[in-house]
Amino acid sequence: MRSPQDTPPRSRSLRLFSCAVIGAGIALSGCSVFKPSTIQRGSLVEADDYKKLKVGETTRSDVMDALGSPTGRATFDDNTWLYMSMKQVIIPISFPRVRKQDMVVLTFDQGGVLRNMRTLHKDDARYVAMAPGKTPTPGTKINIMQQILGNVGRYNPLSQMSSTYGGSTGPMNSMNGGPGHGGAGNSLP
Repeated sequence: MRSPQDTPPRSRSLRLFSCAVIGAGIALSGCSVFKPSTIQRGSLVEADDYKKLKVGETTRSDVMDALGSPTGRATFDDNTWLYMSMKQVIIPISFPRVRKQDMVVLTFDQGGVLRNMRTLHKDDARYVAMAPGKTPTPGTKINIMQQILGNVGRYNPLSQMSSTYGGSTGPMNSMNGGPGHGGAGNSLP
């Protein structure tokens, strides 16, 4: 039997070299995990696309043909169409960052003809802070012990055995209440 000292120097250096190559390959493949990636979100509307639109001439159907359906519409005005796009950079072990953000706002009149067109960028955004305080909710304030003790005795697994639908007189003790109401839906008695 040979000892490690009896191994020829060439085979030892060959093993050392192969371990170094494998180790370098593993280390370099791990670097791709930490590489930032860019993600495109929303409608990709290029400047050439929306420069073809003419205020006072272009109709809704022309816009649909040129740009596709809008990303969104204004909350209280169905005549305002929004085309939003964003490029986000996702960096591992960090929050995503917005690299580029654009919005094209198209306003139509009641006849469906384009009346106004605006382009907004990331610099036009307004950041909104959260309002301090709490929103009051109606109801009774109960503590954790009242929650635990209030549910004692409500669930009876044997009550579901006699029904085809899994509890028409089950956990809620009523004919149309609870999840096992036999397909009757929410109906008033």
